[in-house]
Amino acid sequence: MQKDKKNAAPEAIWPGLEAGVPKPLMPYSPAIKAGGWVFIAGQLASDFKTGLDASIRQVNPFLKEQLASEADFVLGNLTDTIKATGCDINKDMVRIWQWFVSSQPTYKQFEQGNNWPGISVAPYINVRKNYVDQCPPSSSLSVRELMWRDTNLEVDMICFADDNETITFGDANAHMQHTPALRRGDWVFLASEGPVDWTNGNLGAAHLGEPTALAKHTQSHPDHWYTSSVEQQTRYTLEKLATLAEAAGSCLDQAVKAEVYIGHPQDFAAMDRVWQEVFPSNPPARVVIPYMGMGNRGARVEIALTLLANDATIKKETIETSDAPEQPGHEPQAIKAGNFLFFSTQMAFDSTGNLAEGMLRPDNAPWYGSPGQNQMRFMMKNIDAISAAAGTSVENIVRRACFHNDLQWFAESIQCWAGYFPGDKPASTTIGLEGPFVVNGANTLLDLVSYVPD
Repeated sequence: MQKDKKNAAPEAIWPGLEAGVPKPLMPYSPAIKAGGWVFIAGQLASDFKTGLDASIRQVNPFLKEQLASEADFVLGNLTDTIKATGCDINKDMVRIWQWFVSSQPTYKQFEQGNNWPGISVAPYINVRKNYVDQCPPSSSLSVRELMWRDTNLEVDMICFADDNETITFGDANAHMQHTPALRRGDWVFLASEGPVDWTNGNLGAAHLGEPTALAKHTQSHPDHWYTSSVEQQTRYTLEKLATLAEAAGSCLDQAVKAEVYIGHPQDFAAMDRVWQEVFPSNPPARVVIPYMGMGNRGARVEIALTLLANDATIKKETIETSDAPEQPGHEPQAIKAGNFLFFSTQMAFDSTGNLAEGMLRPDNAPWYGSPGQNQMRFMMKNIDAISAAAGTSVENIVRRACFHNDLQWFAESIQCWAGYFPGDKPASTTIGLEGPFVVNGANTLLDLVSYVPD
């Protein structure tokens, strides 16, 4: 009897060296299948031995840009990995993340509200067209560094291994280069959106028709000092997402997970004020990641959403437990929907929103202690409590996106992390960022998805 795809427990997929995909050194799986979803780990143009793959170093960079060569390497391996899972990159991919390395913005530029990375991703986009006919909802951000030296690109994805067909909404026009909204069965995915006019690409000059109920009561001239530009941009971006959700047969009330990208951590409070207005009750799980370089000059915030369709057969459920700290912003600890649990931002914070006690080395003993391990262990205790409240366990985590304020913390934190998974390790992506997180002193930020068995 064939196993029900929707109820399939997590299973690691290893395409094998014969497929041309290098085996990673670190403790993660290239792909995890669970509950009809397939989580594809982040891939880089590395041989996992010497850094940047030799085949790329040999290419004349004046004849073919390095980013284009890396894109060929990464997307080719991802295509083979997805094929090994039984999926098709064009028919079954529903979400894609692209991380580009840039030395800009500097910390000072982030502090000044300038999130422009100063790079062109056109070489990557041109190569991607050779592998992906129609790009699904996408996030494209610049970051400070990746795990292997001299690599400039990391890509991770979600595919669906079910019997449903993908339905897309909105035009993948020349400006966006991806499908704005996608529905697959009960699920709706919206691309990462910022405060940019769809019509002509101008920042803050939006023409979406009459203001929706989200913003009618908060109209203010952009040059007045009564309004924060981060608030305005957050409000407008959520209006755009509401429009997309409606076109795809959903609404903001059905949002189960939000990814919010900001520049400097000081932008968090203004964004969170708007969040409380738009989601006064039953907000989605939310991960807020700072130090993100954004592809539109002047942009201060981008937001991507995962939602349920209005006619979905499953419902969202807020998960809260007193055995883990309260979240630092207006979000629940997690949201459960069907067989999946979507966590909000995990850092080593206490219920005051500050770093928990004992998470740093003593000032007068700077060589004592292991903050990477301590913070990971603290987070995993909380993650275990939230998992238990949702009817699952840490071992069922299927996707991990990990952000460090300095990659020096990777080795000791991943060693601690791996100890929680005696069997298959989650699909994983690890990114190095610019500086202190919203919780000052935190060295690691986790974005997690778990499988919840029936």
